[in-house]
Amino acid sequence: MSGIRVTYYGHSCFGVEAGGKNLLFDPFITENKMAEHIDVSAIPADYILLSHAHFDHTKDVFAIAQRTGATIIANWEIPPGTLTSGYRARIHEYRRRNFAFPFGTVKMVYALHGSSFDDGTYSGTADSYLDTPHSRVLLGDTALHYDMKLLGKHLEIDFAFLPIGDNYTMGVDDALIASKYIKCDNIIGMHFDTVPFIRIDKDEAVRNFKTGTN
Repeated sequence: MSGIRVTYYGHSCFGVEAGGKNLLFDPFITENKMAEHIDVSAIPADYILLSHAHFDHTKDVFAIAQRTGATIIANWEIPPGTLTSGYRARIHEYRRRNFAFPFGTVKMVYALHGSSFDDGTYSGTADSYLDTPHSRVLLGDTALHYDMKLLGKHLEIDFAFLPIGDNYTMGVDDALIASKYIKCDNIIGMHFDTVPFIRIDKDEAVRNFKTGTN
């Protein structure tokens, strides 16, 4: 990860500094008790990437974008939900294709998960992101699925964020399989410990990934 700085803010929220730009994924800090020590008003962001519309991935997106002027990158259905909240910002909505930004090229890829706004209304599909030329993958909230093999077949992935908390997403065992599918040994775990349903034995998870066994 030479030249790239990664900051974990808890749950599925990461900051990535690369190419002079600050990328923020799925901001959820203010209602996350595991992130009480983090000053949300100090988090930098030039671009905010949303994998889906669930509150534990979007809670702080509006406040951070208003403060920083960040561009929000999301699927086509999420922006109407942001506009009905009275929010205005720079928004880039698109579908599963490559799109060039100043920090690199982003491609939306498939995630096996649901997506809806707080009131239950439709918010499109759940997505994952691939960022090149840095070759990093955010798989977002997803279960294990066979399409992940396509990433490993056609790309060289330097590192990947994988959910490991189970119950709502992949657990450690399936994330280990996913790492083999995408052919990436440099894995950063996410979406764990935030609530009782997704608490894990972190030492065991590290051992499993080091040995490559379940």
